[in-house]
Amino acid sequence: MFANALLLALRELRRNVMRSILTMLGIIIGVSAVITLVTLGGGATQQVTQQIASLGSNLLMISVGKRMGPGQMSGAAAFNLGDSEALFRDVADLVAVAPVAIGATTAIYANENWSTNVTGSTEDFFPVSNQQIAEGRLFNASEVRVGAAVCVIGQTVATKLFRQQSPLNTRIRLQKLSCEVIGLLKSKGQSTMGSDQDDIIVVPLRTFQRRIAGNQDVNLIKVSVKEGADTERVKSDLERVMRVRRHLATNEENNFNVLDMKEIATMLSTTTQTMTGLLSAVGAVSLLVGGIGIMNIMLVAVTERTREIGIRLAIGALEHEVLLQFLVEAVVLSSFGGIIGIVLALSTALALSGLLQVPFVFQGGIVIIAFLFSATVGVVFGYFPARKAARLDPIEALRHE
Repeated sequence: MFANALLLALRELRRNVMRSILTMLGIIIGVSAVITLVTLGGGATQQVTQQIASLGSNLLMISVGKRMGPGQMSGAAAFNLGDSEALFRDVADLVAVAPVAIGATTAIYANENWSTNVTGSTEDFFPVSNQQIAEGRLFNASEVRVGAAVCVIGQTVATKLFRQQSPLNTRIRLQKLSCEVIGLLKSKGQSTMGSDQDDIIVVPLRTFQRRIAGNQDVNLIKVSVKEGADTERVKSDLERVMRVRRHLATNEENNFNVLDMKEIATMLSTTTQTMTGLLSAVGAVSLLVGGIGIMNIMLVAVTERTREIGIRLAIGALEHEVLLQFLVEAVVLSSFGGIIGIVLALSTALALSGLLQVPFVFQGGIVIIAFLFSATVGVVFGYFPARKAARLDPIEALRHE
């Protein structure tokens, strides 16, 4: 019986191809919108997580001022090298501590120049920041201690100054400092905030302080925490040591900020997921609109085929058989729309992932849910027209013109 109803449904759809396509359009748009948005949202969430992870492993950052960004306190004293040494000595579960000083400069090589930022730090800067060497080597502890005139550069700086030439063992000028390029870092791309992580020059901290900045200031301290350690406890210990180092009274607020990158990753991922959910809900409205379209067309079909229904009832067809015929027709319409919507959504998501430069993350769960939802729409919105057809009076139906 079901097979016969399915064949009748397919025959009716083939007889009115254009009307069937227009009826399915709402389902197609709704399914494709939901799947596309969820897929892109999943890719964006994964990208945020990866970019935060690329900043460093279990990274905590201590910055001067009450908080990061536009609200940062002015007039707060900078850190110094002794602060980072005290943190590594007095706080448990730390893998490495890297004091960082940053300043704007113009890098010059031959006839090429490039405006960038130069970073002064210790040899711990590279593992803490998850920076890996592509060519050459990193500077070592002895070079940091004596303030050697050496530097390690990122891919963007290498491209701007050296084009296709290898930068190793050449000398570039940073203001009054002439330093030897001893290493080239692997590319890391853009950060979550949109900055170019490859536009970087790293020199030993003492070299930066003596030859470029002319002071002993440290702007930032990066801290790498042991895997599995309680970061909340570590943050509390870091604040305790820094308050002592900065001579803050009990009733005084911190004039520094300890930022956990895991918290930033969680916050950004939650925001991305919330936006994806809201946009998907808007897309799901199209499914309801498509369901109303199916109901409308099925009611029209019942009116058009009243005489056919009367003949079937008159020759012995049961009410539930007529009900099943029209219900199957509605479900087939919505299911075909769901399948076309899935194919369209995955193709669109794949194209947009490349365009927006976010990972394509296939989520089988949402594909199955979208298809089942589209089929359910057919059942729900097809039931009323099907019931109307099944309850027709055979005599009145036969008289219908």
